[in-house]
Amino acid sequence: MEEEDTRDYSEPCVQCSVVNWGLTDEGRFYCKSCHNVIERTKEVLTSDVVPNAKIQSISRGFRKRKKIARETTSVCSGSVDGGSYVLKRKKGNLRMSMPMTLSFCYIALLWLREPVTLSDLLRFVIDGHIPYLNAFQYFPEEMKLYGVDLKIFHVESWPVYEDVHNKMSELAAFLDLPCFPAITDSCFLHPNILCIKYLMEANLPDELHNWTCRVVKKINAGETDFLTLDPVNKSARKVKYDVLAAAIIIVVLKLLFLLDDQYEWLLANLAGKRNQKNKEGCLWFDFKKWYKIIKKSVDVEQKKLDEERARCLWKCEKPLFYSAKEKSVVLKKRQMVVNLQRQFGALSGSRQVAEKQSPSSFQLNWAEENTDGNCFHGHILEGVLQEKGNSLTTMNTKYWLCTVKLCNEKICGQLTHYKESNFPQSYQFVLNLFSFLLRVPASLIHEEVVGMEMYCPNLLEPSGKSNTQTVKITGKEPRGG
Repeated sequence: MEEEDTRDYSEPCVQCSVVNWGLTDEGRFYCKSCHNVIERTKEVLTSDVVPNAKIQSISRGFRKRKKIARETTSVCSGSVDGGSYVLKRKKGNLRMSMPMTLSFCYIALLWLREPVTLSDLLRFVIDGHIPYLNAFQYFPEEMKLYGVDLKIFHVESWPVYEDVHNKMSELAAFLDLPCFPAITDSCFLHPNILCIKYLMEANLPDELHNWTCRVVKKINAGETDFLTLDPVNKSARKVKYDVLAAAIIIVVLKLLFLLDDQYEWLLANLAGKRNQKNKEGCLWFDFKKWYKIIKKSVDVEQKKLDEERARCLWKCEKPLFYSAKEKSVVLKKRQMVVNLQRQFGALSGSRQVAEKQSPSSFQLNWAEENTDGNCFHGHILEGVLQEKGNSLTTMNTKYWLCTVKLCNEKICGQLTHYKESNFPQSYQFVLNLFSFLLRVPASLIHEEVVGMEMYCPNLLEPSGKSNTQTVKITGKEPRGG
């Protein structure tokens, strides 16, 4: 039937010059080779004499069909999939987009239990290891991008962690996927393993891992049912594995060092004096020295990151245009931009961009064999811990809660809001460190810490002590800056 309706139309396609026409559900002609949709529609009137009522009915049908077609297509219509993109967007359904492609990727990584977190995936995107910005320029030559398809591939911002994570949850439920393979204690995404990774990258002592494991056990964050994604169970929590691990480390640092801008500096002074007198054997962990080394390294890396983002070209060499009429104008503007960039580059003497490094799970690397003393992995927590019976407990007996002010999660969508002035500088520094490592807002990690402290009251007694005191903390100036 379709061949009979289209056989009399022998005009070649303006996009690919092929004569191979088909009909869309709306009765419009489209090229089967490149999926270009044109204005021509199927001939409906087949009789010379039609009753007046039927003419009015057909006329109304054409007007309705035409109205549905400005909603779904542009001047140069694009593919059939592209046309449905706009209509689905208006209906509020799940629609294809570049962040949605990342959600598909993350679902696949979760299903295969690959050693890649969501923050790793997004960092690989921003660093250019995964095509995202102007991804269409990597298409083969025969795949010409035009029309409403541009709305799918044309992005003007980097992907946001929470946006991709939420889309992943919606997509898994929409596809009616079964329960994912179990996240056990041998999987990379288990908090006990992820904590090792982030302790190494944050240049913290190896001994802290024993305490992160205690916290994981106390709050039941290592249970398979808690960690495994089950799209069918709508009430189950969708775990942010990397954010959870970072929050666990921060809680451990609060338990051991308090992070109130006073106690951690007292311990640091004690460790510094001891290390000066006894230079043989294992060094005590010095929070003040660690703070200075980490701050310097992060500042350098952050500056490099900011420079890379400033050099990022949102417009690619292969410009986008929505119709053939716009092509000449867009190409002229693009050539003008290229000329200006070349001239300004010559005037400013801008240096050439360094060769792109291979993707790595670590942004900061600390080698223990270095003799500059910048690696703290092998440092011990002497002076921070004390023996009690057959186990080690913390010297610190106080703990302050991050729950300065809680919000109504059902109304504003968040458990709490992070305001820096409400918290000690040391806590802010640690929070910002993991914010940099994960490339997520500090508020997201803070909210995870708040959730752990709220819903896990036995968290304050990780070593079995019953004399842990909860104290109120307000923002202060750091003593060790």
